[in-house]
Amino acid sequence: MDTIKILIVDDHKIVRDGIKSMLESDSVLQILGEASNGKEAVDFVNSSEIEVNLVLMDINMPEMNGILATEYIKKQSSTTKVLALTMLNEQQHIRRMIEVGASGYILKSSSQEELIEAIKKIHAGSHHFSEEAAQSILQDLVNPELTKKASDVYVQITDREKDVLQLIVEEYTNQEIADKLFISVRTVDAHRRNLLQKIGAKNTAGLVRYAIENNLFKD
Repeated sequence: MDTIKILIVDDHKIVRDGIKSMLESDSVLQILGEASNGKEAVDFVNSSEIEVNLVLMDINMPEMNGILATEYIKKQSSTTKVLALTMLNEQQHIRRMIEVGASGYILKSSSQEELIEAIKKIHAGSHHFSEEAAQSILQDLVNPELTKKASDVYVQITDREKDVLQLIVEEYTNQEIADKLFISVRTVDAHRRNLLQKIGAKNTAGLVRYAIENNLFKD
């Protein structure tokens, strides 16, 4: 089998080190590089002189989350495969990763053997989902409307983030939101970034669409 050139993307160095240690035990796998957030991952794939065969992608990260990073990477390099490696087992995240082009989804609780097997299967053109992720996918297929209605629960938006989101939907500016909630504009910016990351939206329009689709403010 040809060498599989891998990029590890995770915002925790100790996690990246652990993944490297597991993968280096297999001579077929070559760690081409590391990234601590989605933006770094996109930049690495774009600038690397050696083609990245597979990206091990975390989801919750600063700067740019793994969902957006996967979308950008797949648009820029259709031959680069993405395998989500995350703690998150919510249907919302699994569905979004599949939609943007990920070839697999496994949890960080998976064994070394399963991780290596998943990488090789995906590189060969197949897909791989951990048992827990597969069950979530099955439930989503059986009852997609239930999953859609419950997605705001899975995303775990805080009460304060909901307050900010409601005012965003009502088209208030950041300064106006800050004044209404008695917080700083900087704090509003932070809440907005967190919402974009949790929901997997690109911009304000995506936040508004999410709120409408999930009937967050139907009252």
